[in-house]
Amino acid sequence: MAADSVSLPLVFVNLDRDAERRQRLEAELARLHLRGARLHAVWWADVPAAQQDALYSAELNRRQYYKPLVNGEKGCYASHIQAWRQLLASDAPAMVVLEDDVRLDDRLADGIAAIAALDIPWDMVKLIGREHEKVRSQRPLLPDVALIEYQRVPSMTAGYVISRAGAARLLQTRVPFGRPIDVDLRFWWENQLRILGTLPALLVLDETSLESTIWSERPRVPLLQKLRKFAMKLQLTLGNARHRRTQRGL
Repeated sequence: MAADSVSLPLVFVNLDRDAERRQRLEAELARLHLRGARLHAVWWADVPAAQQDALYSAELNRRQYYKPLVNGEKGCYASHIQAWRQLLASDAPAMVVLEDDVRLDDRLADGIAAIAALDIPWDMVKLIGREHEKVRSQRPLLPDVALIEYQRVPSMTAGYVISRAGAARLLQTRVPFGRPIDVDLRFWWENQLRILGTLPALLVLDETSLESTIWSERPRVPLLQKLRKFAMKLQLTLGNARHRRTQRGL
């Protein structure tokens, strides 16, 4: 399957000030003969107050998460919402969304083309994940890459393919949001998202990911927040286990 057969639009999220990251990723895309359009990342402090209130709910945050989100987390989520809206404004069946701190596997173009040709229901296919994933079921995607259903959806959101149905469901159920995007996706049963992945992953984080440009170092977590975090993790574990038992595999 040649890279030329990849017809899905590809966008990468990038802040205006991160020119070096943009150049590095554009070079990676060019190496694989992939076309990518820059999606201007949201700098939360520049978002008008009315739009902030429409995107982020402090009340929802208090109910769903163990602490208020920082501006970087809000801007990151808002940037992905922009991508989902852009997909629905087009006539494309799906879209590839990347963050700008990734390195691309040589098989990425073929992997995207294979995902676009899938004949099973899916909302999102993560292109990045942990080295050793807990797999619930799998099927071949490429000769040396499997399409997998996770035992537990990983938190990484630096690269994925999202379908029109997935974008519509996320916009309907996650705007406004109260948790970080990576945590929201892990609660897939709340909005019946069908999230799959690739093994091995077709993206890895590059060294620039160690220096976040969207938030500063976070303060120490007080005891009450630690307890709330533990409760959230327990809810995630129990909810995931309960709903996986009733779901069919690949």
